[in-house]
Amino acid sequence: MKDVQSQTDSRGIDIQKVGIKGFEFPLTIQRKNANDIVIYSTATVGVSLPAHYKGTHMSRFVEVLNAWRKKKALSNDIKRCLVTIVKRLQAKSGYLKFDFKFFIDKASPVTGITAPMCYDCSFEAVLDNFGEEDEEYKFCLGAKVPVTTLCPCSKAISECGAHNQRAIVNVKITYPEDEHIWLEDLIHDIETCASSQLYPLLKREDEKYVTEHAYNNPKFVEDVLRDVVLMLRKNDIIDSFEVECESMESIHNHSAWAYQSE
Repeated sequence: MKDVQSQTDSRGIDIQKVGIKGFEFPLTIQRKNANDIVIYSTATVGVSLPAHYKGTHMSRFVEVLNAWRKKKALSNDIKRCLVTIVKRLQAKSGYLKFDFKFFIDKASPVTGITAPMCYDCSFEAVLDNFGEEDEEYKFCLGAKVPVTTLCPCSKAISECGAHNQRAIVNVKITYPEDEHIWLEDLIHDIETCASSQLYPLLKREDEKYVTEHAYNNPKFVEDVLRDVVLMLRKNDIIDSFEVECESMESIHNHSAWAYQSE
């Protein structure tokens, strides 16, 4: 049959990324101190396309992912998958990202009752200049962690009480291929930087603890960001990171926001 995608294009434009987005995919995740699980994810995958090609072969992305789906989603496995994609598409660069919901059984702080807590997470990989001396692979682990912040200013100027709100700490980190950082550890370390953690299930004893703990640990969005940055700097495995903290203000019609990358 006629291969239209391989026909020549005369416009002279190299495309940096072309592929598929929103591909629903069963992703196998290795968990810390637990059995592997298969979770729902959405994949974004693409390759570079030279100017002389009219199009890429979209079906090949799905073919590679389907053949790979029973492997564990670790940095090295994702690299091997991305290398296969780049080879199949005869490209020099490739991109692969999985967005997924990650559940951790979390115990309430006083009663110890456990329930699943959900976090939005991602695995992201970039492969550039494949097969050349300057070939470069980068893997990025991402987690969006909901927490509580309590305003130090509100506490200081009020005769009683202080306004608090939910905040989202969005962290992305990179580290070498031969290293590994567990999502469970990253999420836990981020949670300790807030006024209080969030919990999926609270009885009255737990609610009292969380309320008082946040009140005794007031933090601006800047405080949370700085504490997360210090925590990440202390981890010798991490090569680079991005941190974004957004606090959905309870007394303003806008959010407080802070960002740092290193």
